[in-house]
Amino acid sequence: MPIYNTGKKKDGLTKYRVRVNYTDELGKAHSMTRIAYGQEEAKRLEASLTRNDSKAACNLTVSELIDRYLAAKKYEVRESTLDKSRRILNRYVRPLDYRISKLNVAVLTKWKQGIDDLDLSIVMKKNIYKEFKAVLNWAVKMEYLPSNPLQKVGNFRDAYEQKRTIQFYTPEEYKRYAAAALQIATEIDFYDFYVFFSIAYYTGARKGEIHALKWTDLDGSELHISKSLNQKLHGEDRITPPKNQSSNRTVQLPEPLIEILAEHYERGKQYKGFCDDFYICGGMRPLRDSSLSKMNFDIAARAGLHHIRIHDFRHSHACGRCLN
Repeated sequence: MPIYNTGKKKDGLTKYRVRVNYTDELGKAHSMTRIAYGQEEAKRLEASLTRNDSKAACNLTVSELIDRYLAAKKYEVRESTLDKSRRILNRYVRPLDYRISKLNVAVLTKWKQGIDDLDLSIVMKKNIYKEFKAVLNWAVKMEYLPSNPLQKVGNFRDAYEQKRTIQFYTPEEYKRYAAAALQIATEIDFYDFYVFFSIAYYTGARKGEIHALKWTDLDGSELHISKSLNQKLHGEDRITPPKNQSSNRTVQLPEPLIEILAEHYERGKQYKGFCDDFYICGGMRPLRDSSLSKMNFDIAARAGLHHIRIHDFRHSHACGRCLN
């Protein structure tokens, strides 16, 4: 329920517009707008409309609640985060054809059992639970529900689940990994994967951040990280802000990485049409996630090492900052 400052005043008080969207007992969507003067009065009006809206909200269906939730979160989270939530909710939660006032432990337990019967990983099942729980928590916050009944049902559990340990390469292991990566790059005459993993290790940057890097982001011994590239948004590459404000940063590069990037830049200049607006890893188009994942397996196998996720190179970076 937003409060808008109109920029106008009356008798010294600022004019505010308070609006609420709600669904009536027949499932029809409505919008109601009221005017208030002064911030305190606007807040009181907002609270009053919220209470009235919450009464009508008891008749919201799960699907209608999801629509409200996603609309409210649109400007609060990253586009990639919102898209992930939308896909999970649409596929696994929206089909639950109940009004939220009818959601109880029995109904939600049956829903959970249905999800448990699907051929999904335990991680995916937990993600589904997490998204649904967030929707119902938001409903409680908006006073649509007195409490979240899903919490009584509990999350999915793996009987054989063990606590995940952080995976990383020690400095010596990374030396072997880097040597194998360079060997493969020389054999296939394509160095972008080698450069990608070098950036991941020496900077601790996330995968999407590295995908988005262009030569214009490199300034001598400094690398400016201000964006992320997501390959799963609506079936296309999308540039988004980094994960959070602190992720917008400038990284001081160590000497080994400066040399690797300088050599890679010289190789790139040999290609017709090359310019500084090219992606550092990929050229005209960033490397594909699927190819990157396969190459990571191949390099680890060549080096005789255990495989770690690309994301876990961040932990290797923290472990091996002293490597030079």
